[in-house]
Amino acid sequence: MIPRLFIVDDEAPARARLATLLSDIAAECPHQLVGEANDAQGALDGIAASKPDIVLLDVQMPGMTGIELAVHLSGQGADAPAVIFVSAYDEYALKAFDVHALDYLLKPVRASRLAEAIRRVSGLRSQAASQKESIAAAAAMQPTRQNFSVQERGRLLLVPIAEVIYLKAELKYVTLRTRTRDYLIEESLLSIEEELAAVFVRVHRNALVARSAIIGVERGSGAVDAEGDSDKAQESWQVILRDIDERLPISRRQWAVVKALVR
Repeated sequence: MIPRLFIVDDEAPARARLATLLSDIAAECPHQLVGEANDAQGALDGIAASKPDIVLLDVQMPGMTGIELAVHLSGQGADAPAVIFVSAYDEYALKAFDVHALDYLLKPVRASRLAEAIRRVSGLRSQAASQKESIAAAAAMQPTRQNFSVQERGRLLLVPIAEVIYLKAELKYVTLRTRTRDYLIEESLLSIEEELAAVFVRVHRNALVARSAIIGVERGSGAVDAEGDSDKAQESWQVILRDIDERLPISRRQWAVVKALVR
């Protein structure tokens, strides 16, 4: 089966060079180039539309690294494309091979090396174990993410963590609030809190707030939790948030933590 390829690189000359190399090796390494993108969101949209088998992915890009993009792509499960990292920096290669990445090409890429990588990765795609190793490699190389993934109307959107004001658990979903709008995600507050404790602080059992978004506290309307005194609002205090009028209650057990942030 002829592999379908997609190029992701923020530099137009680099994308053009890869496209030229692919044309040069077409006879010895049949393939189909189905698209290219210069940033993470464009890549996610293009990959979702064209469904490539292999993504030739630059490591260093503004806004989001190729390593983090690979982590988001891995969330597609069995439909995730294989990733061949392309970079001018060999320090990433050492870590990639330590965790058995599928392949890693150094710029400037040689035509013979590119053909070899495509043939090898095409073979590995039929092996589920090798695909899992690629996902693990990407996760290990980028331990701290910069975005939340949001499924919305058939698209996978990226919401920068830096733009999130709060996250609030409601039924089986978590509402993610930015200055301009709400999003729904399926991650748990607990897992987000454990991963991003340096960014978010728990103000209530069902809410995490960005530390940078807290500008003060004020007395609320006097409402308390329905589950008893152990987690009711401390004297009905609420947290004041930057850029939005909405207030969130502060639970008794979190009062000291929140109060320390606004001293």
